[in-house]
Amino acid sequence: MSHPAYVPIDRKFALNLKEASAYFGVGEKKLRSLVAEHSELFVQNGVKILVKREMFENFLANCTSI
Repeated sequence: MSHPAYVPIDRKFALNLKEASAYFGVGEKKLRSLVAEHSELFVQNGVKILVKREMFENFLANCTSI
């Protein structure tokens, strides 16, 4: 059985909430509240919420507070 290819976190299209929290320095609870307000920044796979990394980076770059 082969292992899936490793993709560095900064090259992934989407991050799960734990990865996004560590990468962006934003708490998982805050990320969940942002999902409700800005659904275009996230994709849902079943119950799993994934943050669109580049879009979220651009969103944060244009924010003064979240």
